[in-house]
Amino acid sequence: MSTIPTARKSGRAWALLLVLCGTIFLEGSDVAMLAVAVPTIRADLGLRTGTAAWVMSGYVLGYAGFTLLGGRAADLLGRRRMFLTWLGVFLVFSMLGGFATDGWMLVVARFVTGVAAAFMTPAAMSIITTSYPEGRQRDKALLVFAGVGAGGFSLGLVIGGLLTELGWRWVFFAPVFLAGTILLAALRLLPTEARPEPAQQGYDLVGAATAAAAMLLLAYGIVRLEHRGEGLGLTLGALAAGLALVGAFIVIERRTKAPLVRLEIFRQAAMVRADLGALLFLGAFFGFQFIVTLYLQELRGWSSLQAAIALIVMGCDAVLAPALTPRLVNRYGNSRVIFGGFLLAIVAYGLFLLVEMDWSYAAMFPSLIIAGTAFALAYGPLTIAATDSVAKEEQGLAGGLLYTFTQFGSAVGISAVTAVYGIAAAGTDGSPDAVLDAYRTSLVVPVVMVLLGTAVSAFGLRSTRTASQRKSAAPAARDEANDSVPG
Repeated sequence: MSTIPTARKSGRAWALLLVLCGTIFLEGSDVAMLAVAVPTIRADLGLRTGTAAWVMSGYVLGYAGFTLLGGRAADLLGRRRMFLTWLGVFLVFSMLGGFATDGWMLVVARFVTGVAAAFMTPAAMSIITTSYPEGRQRDKALLVFAGVGAGGFSLGLVIGGLLTELGWRWVFFAPVFLAGTILLAALRLLPTEARPEPAQQGYDLVGAATAAAAMLLLAYGIVRLEHRGEGLGLTLGALAAGLALVGAFIVIERRTKAPLVRLEIFRQAAMVRADLGALLFLGAFFGFQFIVTLYLQELRGWSSLQAAIALIVMGCDAVLAPALTPRLVNRYGNSRVIFGGFLLAIVAYGLFLLVEMDWSYAAMFPSLIIAGTAFALAYGPLTIAATDSVAKEEQGLAGGLLYTFTQFGSAVGISAVTAVYGIAAAGTDGSPDAVLDAYRTSLVVPVVMVLLGTAVSAFGLRSTRTASQRKSAAPAARDEANDSVPG
């Protein structure tokens, strides 16, 4: 795929970015809209609690289970082809979800939609990293891409509330129109690419199947933690089997001649650090947002639309990510901006630990606005760091790894706060004060996650200082060498 000229010389570069950002906006808003609509869907179709929960979890299962494979498929089979094909699948199954008449139909539609996102999203990100020249232009494109995705989730909460008032099926049909528009524009704007040469040593089909099975089992086990009352044995069994398959996958990749994942890629410390940071940051962010939503709707009695409007301030990152974050990155570097984002997240979630039964919105506002600002500072630079040191032919894999970590982070964050809440609330009288105490206890989870993320990102600061010292030492060494050469 050819590199696009600089944005100043070509408006086509930013038209392409608009299309790719439309994809990540579609993915983020789709998840948020459904989250708002699930209670209405449950009531209309008469779904059991477990089935209603799996309408949401099915998407996470498909997304987390296939993102690694999706990212590598973009490298091996063509980024443009994967993007267009799976955007089409996303469109079709979103439409089928709108026509569903039973719970199992919705769960299947959401699972396949999640699989489509798992192939589509890493392909979109790798198109950015291979089409825009390395440096400020690519960094800004990635920051805009990340910011629009987060903004899509925040706006999706409000849009979902409005569409649910018209009828929950519009929550499925609205993405169809957006996906169709993006698909038509992408056919025209996506750069052409040479048909990838078939792998001389074949494709690692065994590795691909093992990776997909491992990710599915791990995602299934993590998601099951959210569904209290289901068998703990099955949950632990799924997690154990998933970990065993991860071990088997590593053995397969070491022995195969054409591995799906070149294991040496994990020697790139900056990429691994960014992926771990993204897991912890996203897990904390979505866990925090989940508990705040429960607090507003279940304890305070706010409607889903009122809660969505209250949380929209967290979407300030959609403005800050493209406007402020690039300037901070240019001045201070990725590592320092990421570290600052984690510190702000600690403040945001820590402040909400003081939540009271009758808190006004003004009392909540500092936590919400600081959380959104923290997201703007951390997530975009984490995206840059996860792809910056990776070769062009493995950009799809790097994107797949990043989104695998973020999806597992989201699942872990929500599952962990749900599990802690369940433990804290068990055996209480169910009074509002007891429920509030359980919410406060569960809020410790996001605080711990961002504390761990701060520790991980601190290693990036040390690496940055070491690199700077080497750069500053190099000219001095050259000068000393030149002085020693006879004139």
